[in-house]
Amino acid sequence: MISVEKLSVDLGVKTLFENVSFLIRPHDRIGLIGANGSGKTTLLRVLVGDREPSRGAVRKANYVSVGYLPQEGVPVLGRTLLDEGMTAFDDVLALQARVEQAMHDLSTTDAASPEHAEQMEVLGELQHRLEESDVYRIQSKVEKVLMGLGFGTRDLERSTSEFSGGWQMRIALAKLLLRSPSLLMLDEPTNHLDSESIAWLEDYLRSYDGAVMIVSHDTVFLDRITSRTLALERDEIEDYAGSFSAYVEFASARREQLEREWKNQQAAVKRTERFIERFRYKATKARQVQSRVKQLAKVERIELDNDGEEIAFRFPDALPSGKVLVSLHDVSKSYGDLRVLQKVNVAIERGDRIAVLGPNGAGKSTLIRILAGVESYDEGERIPGHELTPSYYAQHQADELSPELDVLGVIDAVAQGEIRKRLRTILGSFLFHGDDVFKPVAVLSGGEKSRLALARMLLRPANLLVMDEPTNHLDIRSKAVLQDALGAYEGTTVIVSHDRGFLEPIVNRILEVTPGRIRLLHDSVSHYFKRREDERKAEAEGRRAGSSSAGAGLTEKERRRRIAEIRQEKSRELAPHRRRLESIEAGIESLEHEIGSLEHSLADPAFYQAGDGGRSAGYDLKAKRALLETTMAEWESLGKEIAWIEERFDKQIREVEGL
Repeated sequence: MISVEKLSVDLGVKTLFENVSFLIRPHDRIGLIGANGSGKTTLLRVLVGDREPSRGAVRKANYVSVGYLPQEGVPVLGRTLLDEGMTAFDDVLALQARVEQAMHDLSTTDAASPEHAEQMEVLGELQHRLEESDVYRIQSKVEKVLMGLGFGTRDLERSTSEFSGGWQMRIALAKLLLRSPSLLMLDEPTNHLDSESIAWLEDYLRSYDGAVMIVSHDTVFLDRITSRTLALERDEIEDYAGSFSAYVEFASARREQLEREWKNQQAAVKRTERFIERFRYKATKARQVQSRVKQLAKVERIELDNDGEEIAFRFPDALPSGKVLVSLHDVSKSYGDLRVLQKVNVAIERGDRIAVLGPNGAGKSTLIRILAGVESYDEGERIPGHELTPSYYAQHQADELSPELDVLGVIDAVAQGEIRKRLRTILGSFLFHGDDVFKPVAVLSGGEKSRLALARMLLRPANLLVMDEPTNHLDIRSKAVLQDALGAYEGTTVIVSHDRGFLEPIVNRILEVTPGRIRLLHDSVSHYFKRREDERKAEAEGRRAGSSSAGAGLTEKERRRRIAEIRQEKSRELAPHRRRLESIEAGIESLEHEIGSLEHSLADPAFYQAGDGGRSAGYDLKAKRALLETTMAEWESLGKEIAWIEERFDKQIREVEGL
């Protein structure tokens, strides 16, 4: 489908990758991995055509389309969410407009004119193409994908300008999925998704009818989707038929074998070198020395892979604290009219390692900011424990670093005491070496800013680490180092993250935050997500079984309000279909009238006295009958679609009514 041939990309004097070649087949599920800066995003941009390679070529068949979701999207403005989602089908909607225009032109053209027959032929072809596009299900497709990615029914009529950057990325992802390109390329798609949306996306991608290439630091996500791994290392690419975990096992075994071969070769080389050195000036050994010199020159030296430098650090030892580090009692928080937290009661105890999980917008970040003492609240009480010393890492803290400061200045501004003598050493452990410490924050990459923000956390000991999405912008190896550091930390941690692989070995409790409910559970991450997956399957089976419990527990007022909402949704979804049905019925009426006129004319013997008029009219009648048949089929299909929509909403109403 797509052939990458000897591809090379240079950045100034640096080569990102050299002579990279591989094939992408129609249904491949590819994980593209490599350290930050290895060229993963650049490779995706070359494949989509946004960047020219320095050397080599990307060849693809004419029918192949490529779609690309970058890490940071361009905001969309000026439309409702639903209308923006519909733009994924602009070509189909344009075709529908052409059909409507063609029908209008046909109705205003003289049936006896040559243009009329030509218009009939064009209209027939356009309608055939429109039927193949399944135009009448477009809106339901758009709504299904948007809701799968976490949008609600009420969001559909909201302006896209009202959504934050993370939700803008979901809009971009939804449009890309709806366009269904031959090759779907996603660069860190889970960064802005919650666990529910990630689970939906996994199911969607597993059944996607095309090839998928994913860059992600979420190793569980990669394992659940991919069956092939492309690893960018040492300016080259390695192609392995397996998931990420399988590739890691393979790479580890291969490196062990290579190290053994390297040691054996080094020992043999040293023996030869000692012989040469010992007998270099002995005439009786001259021939043997020369033989070994030639032998040594022919040895193909084994080079061990250099996996690249990694972050190397550990958090300062935790300070002594009381049993309960911090607790919230009846805490409530609102932003304007939006109530985010309502009478929250929770206690964080010494030794807790808590993952904060739940859908985006439920208040996870607000809750942990209040726990860390960096966010005010409206009602209730925050009770700090004995000797509480929190340290907080914000999700967007990296973006809030002072751009006018340099790297060294950022941590020097908060450092105190003897640790100021070790600032260069600390920065070195986060890969800021030499003159890198004088780089302005404004020119740092997202990953560099995240590392700098993490380095700042080391400057004073704490017994409570509160972290909001700490793995964003970290590659897989750096994430593993952070994971090890948190595993060795003896204090208490509270972490918001959707990365299951990162959380699993370091978490012993789950703080589940959902709208209207907060629960602290003794559970592992894997067991929690398995239980949630089982619950989703049970809910889906219940819906398929036509459960009639939708109205259980509702008051009569709530039941009436819910039924009114369903009816409004039904009316909104049916409106464009009914308008289209009216247009088709008007076209059918016009065609039947024209066919009747032609049949009446052809039944009159006098009509044939006008030369070729009878033959032309006969062709015209045949074309109109064919068009009527096509239009009737479209009318019937649309009628079935309307009936299906009505039944779907009527079923919801019956369930709420308890019938």
